[in-house]
Amino acid sequence: MTGRPSTGSTNVHRTSPQATPTTEPAAHPGGAGFDTDVLVVGAGPTGMLLAGDLAAAGVGVTLIERRPHERSNITRAFGVHARTLELLDARGLADELVRQGTPITGLRLFRRLSLDLSRLPSRFPFLLITPQYEVEKLLERRAVAAGVEFRYGTELTGLELSGSSVTAHTTDATGTRTTLRARYAVGADGVRSTVREAIGLPFPGVSVIRSIVLADVKLAEEPADLLTVNGVGDAFAFIAPFGDGWYRVMGWNRGRQVADDEPVGLDEVRDIARRALGTDFGMHDARWISRFHSDERQAPSYRKGRVFLAGDAAHVHSPAGGQGMNTGLQDAANLSWKLASVVLGRAPDPEVLLDSYESERHPVGAAVLRSSGAIVRLAMARTPLRRAARSLAAAFLSAVRPASAKAMGMISGIGISYDAPRGSHRLTGRRAPDLRLTEGRLYELLRGGEFVLVAPPGGEPDVPPVPGRVIRAHWTTDRRTALLVRPDGYIAWASGAGTPR
Repeated sequence: MTGRPSTGSTNVHRTSPQATPTTEPAAHPGGAGFDTDVLVVGAGPTGMLLAGDLAAAGVGVTLIERRPHERSNITRAFGVHARTLELLDARGLADELVRQGTPITGLRLFRRLSLDLSRLPSRFPFLLITPQYEVEKLLERRAVAAGVEFRYGTELTGLELSGSSVTAHTTDATGTRTTLRARYAVGADGVRSTVREAIGLPFPGVSVIRSIVLADVKLAEEPADLLTVNGVGDAFAFIAPFGDGWYRVMGWNRGRQVADDEPVGLDEVRDIARRALGTDFGMHDARWISRFHSDERQAPSYRKGRVFLAGDAAHVHSPAGGQGMNTGLQDAANLSWKLASVVLGRAPDPEVLLDSYESERHPVGAAVLRSSGAIVRLAMARTPLRRAARSLAAAFLSAVRPASAKAMGMISGIGISYDAPRGSHRLTGRRAPDLRLTEGRLYELLRGGEFVLVAPPGGEPDVPPVPGRVIRAHWTTDRRTALLVRPDGYIAWASGAGTPR
């Protein structure tokens, strides 16, 4: 898969037996011959961050979502990592979200592995426990304010690709069929992505673990640790607080491997907790209980012509490490500025820029599959030898600071970097920390959605051409390093010596 626009066309249609004759939508600022610049499918966190970024940049965006517009208080994702908070900070949303959640500065796994998140080199040195729906509310509010056109209760039923456009066929809750013509489309529609299926991309992988139970409960006894997790070979369990008296419980029992639709009750959840943790903490008043299975899958390509995949539509993995929603949001932050630059005619080589989304994010998705898979396999260790190996690994990571720093960097996203062209400065491709500059904090300056050039006082270095405007800022010290920071907070170019802090 080259990722270049197809010279032919791909046609995939599904029609509803209740569908009524097609109606054309009202005009949308997509330009002559287009109903919208970018069609985003899926109103989860990934789709809404992407849509909001595009609209804020001046791109016409239509977002369709098959579900009706109602925010449930039930959610699988519940943790926001440091790197994701930095990206939300670059959109003016992080501080509000932090006020609503519960920060956790320490993780203790398998009773022997302790990770001190307070050592993360970030403005947000913690894991924020907050439900996914709180993240969605903030992102939706921003997207609406930026001008995104939302169409809830609207299902994608067909997609046609050409070298110059994407044509989508949709059906709403009343059976009304609509055709939308866009310059580009993004599938952020989850693990069962209709977009991915429509463009013919496979989703290879395996089912890692069956019959995981999830529950939101209240506890009679408060756990000693804010985040409680342990595995004993035949069971593992995880408990985290939402901060409002409710707790999220996740558990697995090797002896009860049943189908996802098999009924699950609070007694089963209590039993798993007692097996793995030695107590159920007096669980009661469950407001939600569910059963699911966990897969490890990744699309071989994140792009086909003018269509892109992001979030769970591109990759899915075990919930261990809480990296799912976070990885999807980071996908969106990487793609949004590139797609906006191309749509607005700013990119000197549009295809190279668009291809870089896959070349940068596909390896990250693969790494997350490996790291989350390793955690869940450690939790499932059954034999005495494997449990002994787990204990040794836990002791090593707890005692050896560089190893624990690397582990925390991967899980939190702080340690993720992108490959740089041969001969580039060693800082190129690395995440930029939230630098204190004469003009203010770096991530406040990034809220304009543009590149930021950090230069020595009085210095104006020549920088390579960029697709967009450059905001100029300066060190507060006599540091001589010059940095060109991309809109997603990664260093695009650097000159001089030194490491930014």
